Amino acid sequence: MVEQQEASDDAVMTRIGQAIMLLHGGDREEARNRFGTLWSELGADGDALHRCTLAHYMADTQDDPGDELAWDLRALTAAEGLRTAEGPGDEPDGGDGPGGGEGRGGARATEHRDTPAVRAFYPSLHLNLAADYLKLERPDSARIHLQRARAAAESLADDGYGGGVRAAIDRLELRMREQ
Repeated sequence: MVEQQEASDDAVMTRIGQAIMLLHGGDREEARNRFGTLWSELGADGDALHRCTLAHYMADTQDDPGDELAWDLRALTAAEGLRTAEGPGDEPDGGDGPGGGEGRGGARATEHRDTPAVRAFYPSLHLNLAADYLKLERPDSARIHLQRARAAAESLADDGYGGGVRAAIDRLELRMREQ
């Protein structure tokens, strides 16, 4: 039974990856359609890491800034479900979260507990939210999320991904100063 569940999870991540490739290849509409189908299949009780990943990329397929914000908020909510499964004081940012229980992601979320992949989501999630709020002309909210992105970026490795996220944070901060 466990092997069957793991194979199923791998299939979900494979499908998410295929939709991401479509998005990066320029087919936003087909990526949006596939993400939508997967989101419906996962449901509210689906694996929090899957929901976080999917919503994070689904936001990038949106044409309307309000819709993009809604998907980025869903991604953050799913990520918070991963944090909740970690327990108090174990959050990637070192804060005291709601802790205890299984969280919104269910018991499976504990498998993703305190992994670099989970921590690596936070800078990008907050960066995207900052950009969304800036597009929606809500600079105070944008600044809050930009500060959270910068704080969370401290946990990123000094590799291509970490450097890219830090550079994007710097670019958005510069853009905000120029406005």
